[in-house]
Amino acid sequence: MRVAAAPISWGVCEVPGWGRVLDPGTVLGEMAELGITATELGPPGYLPSAPDELIELLGSYGLGLVGGFLAVPLHTGADETIEEADRVAALLKAGGGDVLVLAAATGLDGYDERPELTDGQWRTLIDTAERIAEGARAHGLRTVLHPHVGTHVERAAEIERFLADSSLPLCLDTGHMMIGGADPVAITAEWASRIGHVHLKDVRQDLAARVQSGELGYTEAVHKGVYVPLGDGDVDIATIVGALTAVGYDGWYVLEQDTALADDSPSDKPRTDVARSITHLVDTAAKIETSAR
Repeated sequence: MRVAAAPISWGVCEVPGWGRVLDPGTVLGEMAELGITATELGPPGYLPSAPDELIELLGSYGLGLVGGFLAVPLHTGADETIEEADRVAALLKAGGGDVLVLAAATGLDGYDERPELTDGQWRTLIDTAERIAEGARAHGLRTVLHPHVGTHVERAAEIERFLADSSLPLCLDTGHMMIGGADPVAITAEWASRIGHVHLKDVRQDLAARVQSGELGYTEAVHKGVYVPLGDGDVDIATIVGALTAVGYDGWYVLEQDTALADDSPSDKPRTDVARSITHLVDTAAKIETSAR
């Protein structure tokens, strides 16, 4: 298994006012202490945007670059969106990454509101994703579509529609799918051959249901602890990893828990939670390997 981490597990997010943001030295240092050898990029501007500086910083902690998450409004087809994606792809490639993780942002701040799209806007979304993927290929990168709460590809029907209309592979994000009302086990079983990248999360179904009903906004649910270390929530991690192993998935498993840190949050909580997720994943992989013998 290729296991990586991401700054969002330490509360580093692109949403304004999300929470306390830890400095890169703390985040990267704790990743290294946990034995992680690679990371995703994090939000724009968090890590250096100059390739030489980025490589030097990551290398000083013994970390490689997997790729990076980019949430942009695909449904508008704006030239600025294509240009931003090209800049990010160029940085990822220069930094040693191999995957652009694309999400269909609404254009609003945050992930708590989501206007509906017209059929025309949906077609533009598909076309723009394909254009971005083509540009990323020119940089030697793969592009995957990340279903994400509060974006235009969130629910099960939207995931199915995107996979039917687009050639892009899927980023299987087990937490966002469950919060969005999709079943990550069923998605894995049906679309295993289209999964090109994995974000492993665990979530509490009770809080996920409150987001789905509109009782809680996504940001509030994160602050209430909808994400938990692997094994502490209601996502069937073992079945998902087993199914991916069975079809020969050899991509990254990125450990992600969307975390928002309050001013009084314990400083060691992100590190402790990621450590627990690593232990659970290692144990799960060992059991899968043993059962396959």
